[in-house]
Amino acid sequence: MAESILNGKRILIVDDEPDILAVVEEGILLSCPNCTIDKAANYEKGAQLLDANSYDVVILDIMGVRGFDLLEIAVKRKFRVAMLTGHALNPEALAKSHDMGAMAYIPKDKIGELVPFLEDVLTNDYKTGWKRLMDKLEAYLNARWEKDWKTKTNIAYWY
Repeated sequence: MAESILNGKRILIVDDEPDILAVVEEGILLSCPNCTIDKAANYEKGAQLLDANSYDVVILDIMGVRGFDLLEIAVKRKFRVAMLTGHALNPEALAKSHDMGAMAYIPKDKIGELVPFLEDVLTNDYKTGWKRLMDKLEAYLNARWEKDWKTKTNIAYWY
């Protein structure tokens, strides 16, 4: 297996669920043992870390840590952000993540595939990254959401 481009990168994970923080950290470090990972379990700590450090990738939960507020801070700092969610898994949150500048929107059900998603975040520009993400998630989202979710999100205009 080729070395991940995440290896050696600095990553911030913000989630209010300690088990998710642990699973995400462990999953990344298994594939990328030379990553530096910072973690925060609330908005305040996440905002402090975003202000104080530079990150190659930021992973934000939407619910519980004011993820969209943290996304705004991260995008202003020009960090590449992946939104990771279980509770806000809906077309509106997908569209808002896209429109606010996140590079990815990843369901927590797909946490086992997180490293390839994050590699895409690092290697693709905004438009290409969203196209690749939707190619990977379309069948999953079609099975979970109502038929017209693409129309509601205007996904056809994203790429």
